Amino acid sequence: MEQHATFRGRFAPTPSGKMHIGNALTALLGWLQMRSMNGQYILRIEDIDVQRSRQELAVEIMRDLEWLGLDWDEGPGVAGAYGPYHQAARQTLYEREITKLQESNKLYPCYCSRADITAAASAPHGIASEGLRYPGTCRELTREEAALRKLHKKPSLRMKVPQDIVTFVDGIAGEQSHRLSDGGDFVVRRADDIISYQLAVVVDDALMGITHVLRGADLLDSTPRQLLLYHALGYQPPQFAHTPLMVDAEGRRLAKRTRGLSLSFLRGQGIMPERIIGWLAWTAGLLDHPESVRPADLIPVFDLSKVSSVPIKMTDHVKNQLFES
Repeated sequence: MEQHATFRGRFAPTPSGKMHIGNALTALLGWLQMRSMNGQYILRIEDIDVQRSRQELAVEIMRDLEWLGLDWDEGPGVAGAYGPYHQAARQTLYEREITKLQESNKLYPCYCSRADITAAASAPHGIASEGLRYPGTCRELTREEAALRKLHKKPSLRMKVPQDIVTFVDGIAGEQSHRLSDGGDFVVRRADDIISYQLAVVVDDALMGITHVLRGADLLDSTPRQLLLYHALGYQPPQFAHTPLMVDAEGRRLAKRTRGLSLSFLRGQGIMPERIIGWLAWTAGLLDHPESVRPADLIPVFDLSKVSSVPIKMTDHVKNQLFES
């Protein structure tokens, strides 16, 4: 097997909706980070949830990236030593790592439904990135109790989360400190056998030799749980950086279904990719004003320290800078 480059980053979109400008910002900054470090940029399609993912959207995402001028060194359509590059084809790798966690007594079966967790009297009102915090109902079940419940319901598998405090330095958000138990015991494999995002992304990044993870700030609170998994599985974690989210004028996060901000829509309006690249670089703080540039033009000016952790608000002024010629 070939040796991977010293620095390896990745863009890992989920093909459940059209790629919008917020996704494009993350893709651009990750690409610039690797190109400025002479590293390798990997494209991975996160289609582990086959119920939500659509192959035609994965194809459209790749077409959008190519249109913007963001190429990749490994991934769909580009041979590499660390594939497959679709999560749906990596199930056996995830199961192998789950077996390791089971053998080290890091997991337990959970028979609770979503309704059970919502109704639990002890369930806190706070919402973690994956939903309500799990109150730990099944963690202390005896073997006999678990066997009885298994007769009526197939269990999910949850990670035993300790009370430890995890600290790390984010490349954009700065020093972070989180109590692991605040997120509760999280699922690594659902009852329908779908592998959770938390486990899949750690296994993929570890086995692909990813050294730098640059992704949206909505995933910042997932990092402590992923660091726990890296440690439990015996892998070296990457460096993390979380890009500012794009939000609407009311502060609501842009979604893939947000009308008028998908790359396919912008392309259909005749907006050139160089204009979008320059506008994205301006919103991120890499340029003083929006101008038409190619991604390669930004490599000399890329500096992660220039990127703010403050959400980018899509006011009329900001949007007009993109749509006005």
